[in-house]
Amino acid sequence: MLPLRNGPRAGREGQQGRTEARPARALEAGDLRTLYLDLLGRPPFAEEWGSWLGRGRVELLDALLGGAEFWDHWYEEQLYYLLLIDSFRPETPGAREIPAKLVEGRLDVRGALHRLALSPSFDMRNPGADTFVTVVMEQLAGMTVQKSPRELEIGKALYDGGSGVFLGSAGSCQSDVVRIAIESKAATRHFVEREHERLLRRSADGRELGGWTRELERDARGYLDILRRWLQSDGYDERLAHPVQKPNRLFVRGLFVDLLGRLPAKDEVEPMRNALDGLSDSRPLRAVLVRLLLDSGSVDVPAKDAIEDPTEWIAGLFPRLLGREAAPDELATFARTFHRPDCRPATLLLALLSDPAYHRY
Repeated sequence: MLPLRNGPRAGREGQQGRTEARPARALEAGDLRTLYLDLLGRPPFAEEWGSWLGRGRVELLDALLGGAEFWDHWYEEQLYYLLLIDSFRPETPGAREIPAKLVEGRLDVRGALHRLALSPSFDMRNPGADTFVTVVMEQLAGMTVQKSPRELEIGKALYDGGSGVFLGSAGSCQSDVVRIAIESKAATRHFVEREHERLLRRSADGRELGGWTRELERDARGYLDILRRWLQSDGYDERLAHPVQKPNRLFVRGLFVDLLGRLPAKDEVEPMRNALDGLSDSRPLRAVLVRLLLDSGSVDVPAKDAIEDPTEWIAGLFPRLLGREAAPDELATFARTFHRPDCRPATLLLALLSDPAYHRY
């Protein structure tokens, strides 16, 4: 395997725990790749690299936040969080139109979660009073059921058609269990907390969390304003400086974009994601998938004699795939390898895509 340098991206100074907005700087390759993966669930397409590299982060946020692809990805992340995937994926018209209604402003994030929790898929995924109420309390309201046994029993009674005061509000049916939980301050706080963890990869400060919760309670459509501040903060810079392992679903989507210039179809992504999710360590199988895709004949890899400047071609791969420039010694090593008679351009792509840095973002 060709030697590659790993570690935090160069030129970053961590700002532990801070989330205040600060002056923007030009987008570097790693920033751009991570922002696209965080907000759209994929790396940039080739034309987007040319459009955005070196421009300001605020401009990019203006372009991405609140758009159709942003809400599609947000919706998919919520489905994955609630385990409403594969055979449990909601397919009712009311569920399928959630992303479009979010784009149009006719639905907010709390309303979207409310719809999902009322869907037949959520009921099938969590059958029976005990399971259903437990999941609502834990996943929607962020509660520890073992610490609130009385609330669990009241919720189960409501599920079965009885009456009672659940989480401080009166109810008498299964849908009331969902409504009361979603409308609770605990649910708003839990949503903000898990979204902060998802995007900044750390727990939120308690005082800040309280402020964002109150803000979202006043107007659930303020989610994008909160998100914009997070993504311009020192806290997000800290996240950019310390890449984390890609979830399998993002790895598969990113691999298709990087090699085929398109997103995978549902029947392509689900088998791969399920196979990877079934392993405690998915790295060996990821390497197999990379090789299979490269050998499939579908990837537009240039012929060796068609590459006029191998060093320039190799140098262009590093920022696009690894989010950084190649070090001089790496570039020299790859160039020497390229000129070996037994080396193909696909061999160099395989080396980059198999490197641990490709599997982080």
